[in-house]
Amino acid sequence: MEFHHISVLLNEAVSGLSIHPDGVYVDGTMGGGGHSREILKQLTTGKLIGFDRDSEAIAVCKNRLSEFSDHITFVNRNFNDILQVLAELGMEKIDGAVLDLGVSSYQLDCAERGFSYNHDAPLDMRMDKTSSFSAFHVVNEYDRDKLADVIFTYGEERWAKRIAEFIVQERENAPVETTGQLVSIIKKAVPKGARSDGPHPAKRTFQAIRIEVNGELSGLKQALFDFISCLKPGGRLCVITFHSLEDRIVKTVFAQAAKGCVCPPDLPVCICGKKPEGKVITRKPVAPGEAELSENPRARSAHLRIFERL
Repeated sequence: MEFHHISVLLNEAVSGLSIHPDGVYVDGTMGGGGHSREILKQLTTGKLIGFDRDSEAIAVCKNRLSEFSDHITFVNRNFNDILQVLAELGMEKIDGAVLDLGVSSYQLDCAERGFSYNHDAPLDMRMDKTSSFSAFHVVNEYDRDKLADVIFTYGEERWAKRIAEFIVQERENAPVETTGQLVSIIKKAVPKGARSDGPHPAKRTFQAIRIEVNGELSGLKQALFDFISCLKPGGRLCVITFHSLEDRIVKTVFAQAAKGCVCPPDLPVCICGKKPEGKVITRKPVAPGEAELSENPRARSAHLRIFERL
């Protein structure tokens, strides 16, 4: 299957970087290389560091971006490792970075990866295929309370406890091994008519399990602070999120980094000495326009926030 991924908010994110032709930029989630290509097209002597946890994405991007090989370094790691990777490359500061969070179109559409509730496949959902921990382990090894907590917290699923109970009951007979089995269990657990006009009944649960498998939120807050810390003055961090949990974290980190003095308001002078690290460029998150949504309905929940280092 061809690696197909439509980059969301492509023009908005890349223009938000305010690219310098001789700058150093990071694409923390290369996917199919859409954002990377647009960045590279604007570089003359500059460099791009391209991250992706998925070795298949790295292989595809090496081929697709071969014309820019002198300007790009590929890193088959999590973008959470940004500080370590920069140290290994002998770099301290970058001019900008883009993070397109979530799962790629290819991962969703590639049935055997087990990300989608629309395809029957082994329960997997690993972005990093070398990891030994998969959706199978979450579904079959977590106890009822832990499973319900994952589904409720990461999926914001109101029927989390009931879904967890049905999963635990089902796996007493035999392990739940496929996405099709899991979808069937979820459909039994969610009362009829509960989402007659809403999303697929399995959408939130699949999202939650995927986030748990890949630890998508566990290191996000620190990673954002790390990216901000390594930006040059005037450097920008552009982050695209796809659900409220991610967006809330990004919004909170940006607000904290932009905040100055944190002393109690009744103190006559500042004693904390805290200075703003930068400013939030996007007062409200940027959302896709109707033209993009008609071309790519999966972009509907996307939000772009931009931070600039002082």
